[in-house]
Amino acid sequence: MADQGPQIEFFEVNAERLAHSLRIFGSAHRYYQGPGAFDKLGDICHAIAAKPAIIIDADVFALLGARLAATFGARAYIPLPFAGEVTVPAIEAMLARVRAEGADIIVGVGGGKALDAAKGVALRAGLSFVTVPTVASNDSPVSMGLALYDDHHRVVAIETHPRNPDAVVVDTDVIAGAPARFLLAGMGDAIAKKFEAEASVRDGGLSAHFGAPSRTAMYIADGCYRTIRAHGVAAMQAAGRGKTTVALDAVVEANILMAGLGFENAGLGLAHAMTRGLVRTPVVDQCLHGYHVAYGLLVQFEVEDRGDAFIDDVAAFYAEVGLPRSLKDLGLERLDDAVVQHIAANVTAAPKGAYLVVPVGPERIEQAMRKIEARYAGN
Repeated sequence: MADQGPQIEFFEVNAERLAHSLRIFGSAHRYYQGPGAFDKLGDICHAIAAKPAIIIDADVFALLGARLAATFGARAYIPLPFAGEVTVPAIEAMLARVRAEGADIIVGVGGGKALDAAKGVALRAGLSFVTVPTVASNDSPVSMGLALYDDHHRVVAIETHPRNPDAVVVDTDVIAGAPARFLLAGMGDAIAKKFEAEASVRDGGLSAHFGAPSRTAMYIADGCYRTIRAHGVAAMQAAGRGKTTVALDAVVEANILMAGLGFENAGLGLAHAMTRGLVRTPVVDQCLHGYHVAYGLLVQFEVEDRGDAFIDDVAAFYAEVGLPRSLKDLGLERLDDAVVQHIAANVTAAPKGAYLVVPVGPERIEQAMRKIEARYAGN
């Protein structure tokens, strides 16, 4: 791994701003990670509530339903298998069950949809929530945010629960058994957090808690990047085999905990903003979120004039683990000006919160995309 330069410069150059700003650090109350963590879920839930409602992905329920029953034993819980999109009607239907049966905490088990559905129900019920991710494809398990969709998987709203999870329970053996592409997507999402945090400090962005980025968040985001660079290759070799290794355990922690704490407490940048254009581009829109972010990070580097050697070093790591380096890698067969302009226009026109700063216009993004495509689309 090439020398990435001084590791404190990203906030020391803005020390005056940090010293005179309100900083807010938010996090999950408890985070549990390791092999067999799922089997502690009953104890964890009943330490904080009497009657949990378990919103669990229907496919996951088929695999882990017996373990779910075993971990709760004779203690009360309400299983709510979930399938389909995270729509308002779907959430309202589960909310009715939650209220009718007197649940006092909501637990989401599965991938991003089940977790978002649980957050949506918890928000409307005025309850706390627990997340139990069964893949490590992004950092949503530790975050407050959720996305609402229509029946055609189009985002219709982004909502925020007022609290982070009461607990996050990450069974690494369960995650190790998931398809490898999910861990890879999580790496693509997480590897950007360091550089987006730097951009947030530089460009005056806020955290998801609407405070200035904290030094703690910056160090976590930096550690997230270093962990993925150190362990990413070996983690991908272990992914999909159902057994935790040191490397996989490290990357799971980076993908979920470090990335989540980094982005919520420091902010996001162009790498994530690029997803606003990519999800509106046919073919490319079918890729996992983390693949979009990974490509977006290369564009961000080019916009920031990081230099060819720096970008090539990160891109070489992408090639080693299998992350996309071009729109061609994201499935686009032919690149033309109309596609580039369409993506860049959507990046800059889409609504952005205070914690997602886009400091340049579409023309600069188009220039950066063309340079990235010229460098990597043929390799």
